[in-house]
Amino acid sequence: MTEALDWLRDSPLTWIFVTLLAYRAGVWARDRSGGHPLAQPVLVAAGLVIVLLLVLGINYDTYMSGGALIHLVLGPATVALAVPLHRQAHHLREMAVPLAIALPAGALVSIGSAILTVRALGGSEALEHTIAPKSATTPVAIAVAEGIGGVPALVAAFTMLAGMLGAVFGPWLLDRMGVQDRRIRGLAMGASSHGVGTSRSLHDS
Repeated sequence: MTEALDWLRDSPLTWIFVTLLAYRAGVWARDRSGGHPLAQPVLVAAGLVIVLLLVLGINYDTYMSGGALIHLVLGPATVALAVPLHRQAHHLREMAVPLAIALPAGALVSIGSAILTVRALGGSEALEHTIAPKSATTPVAIAVAEGIGGVPALVAAFTMLAGMLGAVFGPWLLDRMGVQDRRIRGLAMGASSHGVGTSRSLHDS
C-alpha cells in the first residue's frame, strides 16, 4: 500500500489529473455562483491545488513533474489562438486604427507601471525584468523573462496573479468607468490580464 501511495504521489499523471479536476471544480463553482467575480476557474483551481499540496506535504518539484507536461502544451495552445483570431479578421480590420493605438499604449502602461512599482518598493533589476512581462500570456512571459534576465518560475506566478486579479476586478472597474462596448472591454481585459481576463470577458458577453 505504501509503495502504491508513493507511486501515485510521484507520478506525473496524478498531478495532471489533480490540476484538471481542480479546474473543473472551478468551472462548476463559477456556473453555480452565477459568474461571481471571485469564482474564477483559474483562481479556484490554484487555491484547491495549493491547499491539497500543503495538506499532503507535497513539494513544488513533485507537483511540477506533472505540471510541466501541462506547461508544455501552453505554447502550442497559445499559437492555436491564431485560428479564432483569423476568423475574426474582418472585425479586426474595422478596428485597425483603434487597435494600432490601444495595444502599444496598453503594453507600455502595463510594463511601465510594473517596473515603476518595483523601483518604488526598492526591488532589484532582476525583479523588474521578472514582473515586466506579467500581462503577456504565460508561455510568452516566461520566454521574455528568460531573454531579459528575469526569473522564469517567478514570472509564471506574477502572470497568473495578473490574470486572476484582472478577471476578478477588471469588469467591476470597467463598469465604474462606464465602459460598455464589449470590444473595448475585451481589449482592455486582454491587455492587462492576458488569456484569463479575455476568458472572463467572453463568459460575461
